[in-house]
Amino acid sequence: MAEQPGIVITGGSGRMGQMLIRTVLDADACRLVGVLEREGHDWIGRDIGEAMGGAAVGVTVTDDALEAFSTAQAVIDFTAPAATVAFAGLAAQARAVHVIGTTGLTEEDIASIDAAARHAVVVRAGNMSLGVNLLTLLTRKVAAALDADFDIEVIEAHHRHKVDAPSGTALMLGEAAAEGRGVALEHVRDSGRDGMTGARDRGAIGFHAIRGGDIVGDHEVLFAADGEQIALRHRATDRSVFARGALKAALWGQDKRPGHYDMLDVLGLND
Repeated sequence: MAEQPGIVITGGSGRMGQMLIRTVLDADACRLVGVLEREGHDWIGRDIGEAMGGAAVGVTVTDDALEAFSTAQAVIDFTAPAATVAFAGLAAQARAVHVIGTTGLTEEDIASIDAAARHAVVVRAGNMSLGVNLLTLLTRKVAAALDADFDIEVIEAHHRHKVDAPSGTALMLGEAAAEGRGVALEHVRDSGRDGMTGARDRGAIGFHAIRGGDIVGDHEVLFAADGEQIALRHRATDRSVFARGALKAALWGQDKRPGHYDMLDVLGLND
């Protein structure tokens, strides 16, 4: 029997990093072989199990990404754009599947990730959950069925610590709506209304970000016309849904050709 794929988790001390570590440790189909943290972090050199307040698991936290990736078949990465771009190049060198849940990436960042994807499998999504990816498909189909008499608004809510807005998931939903309408999101995006903004532009796709408390993730796409409204909504109540999706992507990518994929590919939902 082939050895189970080895997984490295980046940003291991964060809430998402710890959830990913627990998910991998609990899984039967893979092994945790590395945990990364930034240089100077208190967890460097410690067993990750003990650092998280439990029993030792035999994996030491490191800041050496190149060494960690050299033993891995997959890297799961929910960190920050600059770190993710650097990790993409190193994961490609190691020919490890790079699963990216990082949000806030620029077009330049994505171009760098595209370059890495010529040499290894990259799976990138603004949201790794099954439900959100189904919502993305529904959004695209509904937008394609309705004309611009229906205004589209994307409303999202997250915990107070989230640093980017709109969320990566909200932008993913906006892209789906724009694709359904046959337009580029950059030409119709309307974010952050404040003051005397004037009437809403016909065909615009609006975004609204709510930040508060410990909200895990709440996304709604509203289609509103005179006399009727259609609302598509997904609410995540546990961060584990993202971790399970990311692990599914890491395992799915093991026998795939190099390329830049998304969760719809992983779930077999792309046309």
